[in-house]
Order: sequence, then structure tokens, then C-alpha cells
Amino acid sequence: MSVASAFRAPLRRALGAASTRRVSAHVRASTFRGFSTETPPPPPKQNFGLYAGLGAGAVAVGGVAYYLLNSSSDSTTATPQVTKFVPTKTDYEKVYKRISDIIDEADGYDDGSFAPVLLRLAWHSSGTYSKDTNTGGSNYATMRFEPESLHSANAGLHVARNLMEKLKSEFQWISYGDLWTLAGVCAVQEMGGPKIPWKPGRTDGFVHHATPDGRLPDAAQGAPHIRDIFYRMGFNDQEIVALSGAHAVGRCHSDRSGFDGPWTFSPVSFSNEYFKLLFNETWVWKKWNGPKQLEDKKTRSLMMLPTDYVLTQDKSFKKWAKAYADDEELWFKDFSAAFSKLLELGVPVDQLQPEPWIMGNA
Repeated sequence: MSVASAFRAPLRRALGAASTRRVSAHVRASTFRGFSTETPPPPPKQNFGLYAGLGAGAVAVGGVAYYLLNSSSDSTTATPQVTKFVPTKTDYEKVYKRISDIIDEADGYDDGSFAPVLLRLAWHSSGTYSKDTNTGGSNYATMRFEPESLHSANAGLHVARNLMEKLKSEFQWISYGDLWTLAGVCAVQEMGGPKIPWKPGRTDGFVHHATPDGRLPDAAQGAPHIRDIFYRMGFNDQEIVALSGAHAVGRCHSDRSGFDGPWTFSPVSFSNEYFKLLFNETWVWKKWNGPKQLEDKKTRSLMMLPTDYVLTQDKSFKKWAKAYADDEELWFKDFSAAFSKLLELGVPVDQLQPEPWIMGNA
């Protein structure tokens, strides 16, 4: 071997080793980025185009595997979709039917019926509305909370609320506002009154939605007070008188409002007898230790509140009271419209069922 050959052989081996290290490092880096564990083929005569294709294929295979694994994991851990219950008119009719059943279970209670106290619950839970502040009304059913439940005007209404609580546990999907107002509709109709158009859609609120005391009528007051209360809700004189006719049913209790006695001889029958008695009977101030109220001179068994008697004294009120005394059908029509309006006070229009329903026809 010549001297030149002796030097060329080690040089070739050194250059070959360096080339091998460079190619090996390149392939390892490319393979690592592609999530591949293949051992690169020995250099130096390797085709780099082939390695680029293999590296890209490894990336693709790794990506597909990653997607499949994660998709499988997502499909097994995904929360199942829960279908929200949307009640239909048929569902509300079932509630109406149960209310009507409860009305007749009043053995030992006022005149054998819970209807008047349920009507009062619907009235008082709606009559707190103020158009000036857009607060109150039936939307949040805030009489569930103290101190509103303890307001003097709401004395005795725990009876009605407790009755409805039983139904709330039976029909958990219905809001208190819808339940209470539907109870008022049922009470009027089951006592022989007019059909009341009704829309569901009220939501239950919280204690901070409760209204202050003094928003409901004070029975000891006169015409200015009555107008202040009802005008605040958005009613006119005709509607005030129409709604006052609800005193055709029920009675006062000395241990609740302080007043005592029924307004009519048929306190569980919805009729225009209230208006007839206002004009046909002679009313005198009752002599007793309770608040000022009137009694009929003939039997001394009926009563009228100062807010009732003013309907015969105020010129505008008297016109409508006389009209209703003469025409029960007219009063039924006007009461139905005014009461339906009352039950929707404070409820956003887009929250209610678009078209009213007539319940009790199932």
C-alpha cells in the first residue's frame, strides 16, 4: 500500500462516520416530531425523499389515532341531553281539575268552599302591581316570603297558600304565579261566574322582588284612596267597580281583617247580588267594638265595608254599580275582562302564552 492510500482510507472512514451522524440526527428529529418510533435506516446512501414521505405518513397515522382516541373518549363521557318539559293546555287542565276537587273538600271551612279564599289569593298576589315602577304583580308570587306574607291585607291567606302547596308538590313544573292565578280562575268559574281568559307563563322570583306594605286597598278608606290604589295598577273607574263585585262571594273574619260577616246571602255563588243589595237594602253603621262597617237594617246579618258603600255615593262609581245591579250579563263580561287583566299585571308580555285559554273545558 502506498503512503497516499494509507492516508486516504482513514479519511474516507472519518468522512463516512460524520455523514452518518448528520443523517441519523436529521431522521431522529423528523421522526420525533411525527410521533413515530421507527428506527431510521442506516445512512449514507439513503434516499431523503423516501424518508420525507415516511415522516409525513407517520404524522398522518399519529393524527388519525389521536382523533379516534379522543373522539371515543368524548362519546363515552358526554353528558346526555335532557329534554325540557314543556306543559301543554292538557297539563294545565289537569291542574285545574285538581283545584276544583280541592275547592269542594272544605268541610268545616267558610260556607263549605275554599273557592272564595282562592279567589282572594289570586287577587292579592296580583294587586300589588305599580305601573310607575313596574314592580309587583303576579309574576314572582312574592307572597311566599316574609314580610309580604304577613302584611295585614294578606291575613288568613296562609289557608289558600297551604292548599296550593299540596298541588305544587304534585305538579312541580308549574310556577307559583301560574298556580295561584289559575286557582283564582277556577274559583270564579266553579262558583258559577264568567269564563276568565287565562295565560300561563309566570316565573317564580326571590325575596328581593317582594313589594312593600300598603299596595292593596284599605277597606276603611273612601273614594280617593280607592282611585289611588287602582289607578296605580292601570285601572279606570269602570274596572274598579267591576272588580269590586268579587265581594259577591266570601266573608270577612274578625280575627283577620277585623271586619266580620258575609256581603251576600249566597257567599259561594257568583252573581250580581252584591250590587243589587247595595241599592235595594238599607245600610246602617254597625254598633260594635270592631272597625267601622255597615250592616243591613232588615236582617242585621249582612255587612258592607266603607269601600263598598262608596260605590253608591261617588257619582262615577255609582253609574257603573247601578248598571251592574240591573244587568248581570254586563257585569260578567266586564268582570271577566278586568280580572283577566289583573292576573297578568307585572308579567312581561313576551313571557306569557300568546293566546289566552279558557280553562275547565277538558
